[in-house]
Formats: sequence, structure tokens, C-alpha cells
Amino acid sequence: MPVRLVVLGPPGAGKGTQAERFARDRGVPRISTGDILREAVQAGTPLGRAAKAVMDTGRLVGDDVMNGIVRERLTKPDVTPGFVLDGFPRTVAQAQALDEMIDERSLVIVQIEVPEDVLVERLSSRRICGSCGWIAAPGVTACARCGGALIQRPDDRPDVVRERLRVFTRDTQPLIEYYRHRSTFRSVDGDQSESAVAADIAAAVAAVLGGTR
Repeated sequence: MPVRLVVLGPPGAGKGTQAERFARDRGVPRISTGDILREAVQAGTPLGRAAKAVMDTGRLVGDDVMNGIVRERLTKPDVTPGFVLDGFPRTVAQAQALDEMIDERSLVIVQIEVPEDVLVERLSSRRICGSCGWIAAPGVTACARCGGALIQRPDDRPDVVRERLRVFTRDTQPLIEYYRHRSTFRSVDGDQSESAVAADIAAAVAAVLGGTR
């Protein structure tokens, strides 16, 4: 059965890391909204041009355009064995559109839960390369990619992080409630080592797929 996974989680939960790791382990594509937006814009598709027009004004891409770009991406042959969605859906409207794209019973939704204080500590201690944007591991003092100096992003200050988390919770709670009562929804503890979280996600997916065959 194809593995079709949606990974949800707040900033700092390790969502991107876990999505990438799961996709690599399963040999399926990780579909990041940022990546597919850039691909669509670079390819100059009608949807890509529409997205660029919005992005150039500094606004967020709306549900209709985002849904169309994801739908376009899911028609490519590399998703036949499955995929991992990272950053989509973000709204109930996007989740409803995704249900129309694929059979909702084949979609596994995993939410990574981490206490707020842990998220604040993670994000406020995070450093990135001021030149290329590479995210450094704790204790690293220079960029491993280009050797550039590491800086703290303005939005990684503790007070800003707490506001980001408040906005995230407000905006995504309806999405969590949309999925929570499904038999294919699972939550995992993100306040563990990266390997332990990865093992829990793999076990959650296996449990869901084992029950839907």
C-alpha cells in the first residue's frame, strides 16, 4: 500500500527533519510547500505565475493557488509509491481539497507534540548561517556548508517565539480538530531524541496501514 503521510507540528518540533528522514527511509518524495512553490514559479506554469504575483507583493499564497500547485505535484509519477507532505495542508480548506485529491482513508496524519517551553528553548537557541541560511546544530560555531558566521534570526527571540507559537496554535487548531477523530490520525511525543521520534512516527504509520488493509 502506498505510504501517504502528512506531518503536522509547531515551529521547532522537528517537522521538516522528520518528514525528510521518513521520506528518505521509505524511498518516497518529501513534498515541501516551499519547494513546490519555487519549482512552479521557476517552471513558469500558470499556477506558478499566479503564485509569483502574490508572493511579489509580500502576501501569502491563497488556498486556491496552493491547492492547485499541490494537485499538480501529486500527478507526477514519483508519488506512485507514496509521499510525505510537509507544510500542507495548513488550513481546513486545504485539508478538504487534499481529501478530494486522494482517498482520505489512505492518508496518515501524524502530529508531533512538544511542550511550549521546550519549543521556546529550541528556537531561541537556534543559530543560522547569515550567508546561506544553513541551520546549525547546537554547539556549532560556524556554517558547515559555506563557513559563514552564525546569527540568531530576529523571529527566534524568546518573546517573538512565544507569539509565533500562539499564532500557530490559533490558526492550526481547526485543522487538528478536522483530523483528530479519524482512525488514521496519530500523535507522537516530539520531546525525545530525533531517532526516538522517527521510530514513533514509523510505528504510528505501520499501525495505521496495518489496520486499513
